[in-house]
Amino acid sequence: MTASSTRPVPAPSAPRTTEAHTPAAAPDPTTPCAPSYHRLTGLTPTLSVRCAPPPSGDGWLTAADLAERPAAVRDLVAVDARQGLARYGRPLRPDVAAGFGLHRAVWPLSLLFTVPWFLERRVPLLGPGDVALRRGNAAVELTVRPAAFVCLPDDPAAASPATAAATAPAARTAAVRTVAVRTAPDETALAAELRCALGAFLDPLLAAFRPQVRRGPRVLWAMATDAVVEGLCYAGGLLGEPERARAELSALLAPDDPAPADRAPADRAPAGPAPAHAPGAPGRPAPAPAPFTPGAGFATPAPGRGGAPGAPSGGGAPDATARARASCCLVYTAAPEDMCAGCPRVTRG
Repeated sequence: MTASSTRPVPAPSAPRTTEAHTPAAAPDPTTPCAPSYHRLTGLTPTLSVRCAPPPSGDGWLTAADLAERPAAVRDLVAVDARQGLARYGRPLRPDVAAGFGLHRAVWPLSLLFTVPWFLERRVPLLGPGDVALRRGNAAVELTVRPAAFVCLPDDPAAASPATAAATAPAARTAAVRTVAVRTAPDETALAAELRCALGAFLDPLLAAFRPQVRRGPRVLWAMATDAVVEGLCYAGGLLGEPERARAELSALLAPDDPAPADRAPADRAPAGPAPAHAPGAPGRPAPAPAPFTPGAGFATPAPGRGGAPGAPSGGGAPDATARARASCCLVYTAAPEDMCAGCPRVTRG
């Protein structure tokens, strides 16, 4: 994960094994998206993903906890406030600490959706109760339990609308649950499913953080867009496919074509019944990439004021993950010299 919510994504490093980071156990082949989560866990010691029911206590929070309990959000933000004080030697503004906390939640959570799409062309359909996280000083642990996913027609799972997944495969009498499978007709439709599923998952989290972050919906979704892009860009680098990650993120978040004649205006409902399933339902799909900010931002950003680690500077070549951010994380309020090279306060004058 990034060192702070503002600095460019660190340059990918080779997978390594340490006492604190040992190879993950082989994934359960019956659990949807488990191979992707297994590969992600094996690449970096800063993030661990297990396919398991959400734990409780001992620092674990489900996404539902964050969405439904304001105290859980305040506790998470308090951690970022303490870390900010230790790092910068001065208290962070409350809204800045909350922005860091939001970034450090969305960054790993979004990978639960984007990495299976990137590696397997599967989009897990996760609810707030299906995911739990625990943040440490230098790493994040996640548990996830997909109950449904969307895939392409050539996926082996597409032949059946449901598949059985053993929740305890080593047990003599394993508990078995049914995982729903739905197909998207093509890559474009699958990308729309990803935006829809991830957007629906993040929406209550952004609403929960809004009173602390003190920003409106447009800025919150810009912050979420930055976290999503930076997360998959970093993972793509670790996987040895940084250029594909950039290209696919650019396509995923590309602005939609001008509204065709048969698309209803955004401020009025379309005539006639909606399709049985459409990302963005009820009604017709929202123009891509709603609700995310259009564009992945992979244009060479302007040089930053202070040269944060990994940022392009002077006439040198830009970092492989450099981009123009959609939002400002306000780190300059604590350390002006740490202004991101891709901050919109720089790139937009």
